[in-house]
Amino acid sequence: MTLKNLLRSAGVAMVSLVALNIVAQTPSPYAFRGPNRDGIYPAESGLMKQWPAEGPQMLWESLEIGKGYSSPVIVGDRLYITGMTEDEKQETFMAFTLDGKKLYTTAYSAPWNEAYPETRTTPTIDNGKAYLVSGSGDVVCINCADGKVLWKVSGKDTYSSKTGHWGTAESPLVYENKVIYTPGGSQTSMVALDKETGKEIWKTSSLKANRAYVSPIMIEWKGKHQIIGSLEGVLIGVNPQTGAVEWSFSDWPSPNTFENIAPNAPLFKDGMVFFSQGYDTGGYMLKLNDTLTAATKVWKTDDLDTHHGGYVLLNGVIYGSNWINNGSGNWIAVDWNTGKTIYNTAWKGGKGKGSIISADGMLYAYDERRGFVGLVQPGNEFNVVSEFRITKGEGPFWAHLVINNGVLYVRHGSALQAYKIK
Repeated sequence: MTLKNLLRSAGVAMVSLVALNIVAQTPSPYAFRGPNRDGIYPAESGLMKQWPAEGPQMLWESLEIGKGYSSPVIVGDRLYITGMTEDEKQETFMAFTLDGKKLYTTAYSAPWNEAYPETRTTPTIDNGKAYLVSGSGDVVCINCADGKVLWKVSGKDTYSSKTGHWGTAESPLVYENKVIYTPGGSQTSMVALDKETGKEIWKTSSLKANRAYVSPIMIEWKGKHQIIGSLEGVLIGVNPQTGAVEWSFSDWPSPNTFENIAPNAPLFKDGMVFFSQGYDTGGYMLKLNDTLTAATKVWKTDDLDTHHGGYVLLNGVIYGSNWINNGSGNWIAVDWNTGKTIYNTAWKGGKGKGSIISADGMLYAYDERRGFVGLVQPGNEFNVVSEFRITKGEGPFWAHLVINNGVLYVRHGSALQAYKIK
């Protein structure tokens, strides 16, 4: 081989290694609230900009997934979702074909045994395995091919996990060889487990705070990766290689019974972090320094005070709903850069607050009070172009919507329905 060809081959090898390294540093895209955990489904295109008066065509439905608030995750030709057994003593993991045929059901852990015991964890799928955190705090790995439980770690027994009023409601982050979740309590705040074995890789120091209900996110800024997660009362940035807590933020109002019960994952863009958690705590924009070792408050909004429906960033605007009380709230848009409120509007017809996602330039809102699904045009007003109502299932309409390959998936309790929107 000539020197020129040798150098060329070496260059190709280096590029390949860099590419492999980039892939290795990307969290699993098959997870809660889409590939980036931000409620955006960027691969979708050609979706309908208006629905028929009766709503889009329903392709199939299943009324036997068991009670729950979790969302489905679609990988290849399968759909995965969690629910409960009929006696509500076990959480279950299920696989379906994309035409609605159930392939198997696996019981994997006990649910939360107090208020709202319904299953909460949306599975994170990585390399043929599903990772879940049960309502009772078990971290579980399941083989997607046959539903076999491969390993399980008890957050309570192993890490003395300490939770608030409503148990655990977290979907784990899978990054490189790690499964990352947030037990809270006196031993640690966040833990990384080996995704193949469940053995501990690292654990953070303890901030002496209860766990919250937030699914952590991974960010990259100035060439550095960091996990952002939350405990009750404190937002944290954690080094994904060492488990070191590199910054924390807790400059909220004086605490009371309902403050700092964090349910929403933050949004991140260009060194800025937005976080909102309801109960009149408000929404906060933080700025990270270049070394990701400090976060300072840039602005606060009292209007976008999201309960647990999430929010999305679209064209420089954050869209979501706010908390007026546990049964009601308006729909809000605020400017990302300034925090200025663009609109603060009730959804007409007695609908309330709810969850929100975005795809192909449109917003999809899911009213938690009466079960209306709305197609919303983003802009300077809350413009619901089309809407239809979910009538099957039971309990609050708390599951977040999912869009995959032109199909909208809507869960309500034990009912899952798939609608053609392309």
